[in-house]
Amino acid sequence: MSQQPHVLIIGAGAIGSFYGAILKRAGCTVSAVVRSEYEAIRDGGFQFESPLGDISWRPDHLYRDGDQADSKPDYVILATKVLPNSDRAALIRPWLGEDTGIVLIQNGLDIERELAEAFPNNPIISCLAFIAVSRVAPGQIKHNAYGRLVMGRFPEGIDEHCSRLRDLFVEGGIDIKLTEQVVGERWLKCVWNTPFNPLSVLANGADTYTILDTPGGEQLIRDLMAEVMAVAEADGHPLPSHLPDSNIAGTRKMPAYKNSMALDYLNDRPIELDAILGNVVAIAHRLNVPVPRLETVLVTLRMRQG
Repeated sequence: MSQQPHVLIIGAGAIGSFYGAILKRAGCTVSAVVRSEYEAIRDGGFQFESPLGDISWRPDHLYRDGDQADSKPDYVILATKVLPNSDRAALIRPWLGEDTGIVLIQNGLDIERELAEAFPNNPIISCLAFIAVSRVAPGQIKHNAYGRLVMGRFPEGIDEHCSRLRDLFVEGGIDIKLTEQVVGERWLKCVWNTPFNPLSVLANGADTYTILDTPGGEQLIRDLMAEVMAVAEADGHPLPSHLPDSNIAGTRKMPAYKNSMALDYLNDRPIELDAILGNVVAIAHRLNVPVPRLETVLVTLRMRQG
């Protein structure tokens, strides 16, 4: 590989373009594949408002779906939403070389497996993003706060790709935590995401305070968290018993806000239902863990989606 790698972002929306900006600051060659907004990004690049300063950037190569790569990148970063019926293997296949590392910056649980089966010889680096960032207009991004990534090799361990990417992201200005157990970290994040995100949609896009302060709301969140933790333990990833308390206390310390699934629902966009909830229930069924509340939320949301 070259001294500073060539990175290709697939799904260069708010999150993908942010991490592209960080790698650009670290001196990488950074290209992007975009489905929409091609003209705006071609003409003006990605324009950022960010507490990190001016992190606006132009892709070294800008592609549409179906274009041919000028060269195979060292890393492909996949930052799309994990939606039902989306074929992520087909999405990244044209861009991969024999040794290209696949970097997932995506929400949810058990989202790596289909790519590991499709590309058994390509390393998979799985990342969880802790960031508040949104697209405000074509090619224009508002980065509000955070940006930390938790990163590990799938299914476990830390390899030279993790270490190399960690160094680049840190050089670009964000905090990285390397983990030997990235699946366990995904379960950890699910303890909050799996109850709050789907409930917000059932409650018509409700914010965090509305969910917690409705009579019975906090208890329902706690019951859903307990079911997630029971599945995680059966899957070999026991989590600390204080998590519901600390998650709820942390949520109450922040201003009321609408999570990403609520915003997708309110803006009539598809929601990441299987990645955040359906896969948890599927693993529960496989391991014979009863999750009646999670099942109820899942079935009701599927009815709502029609």
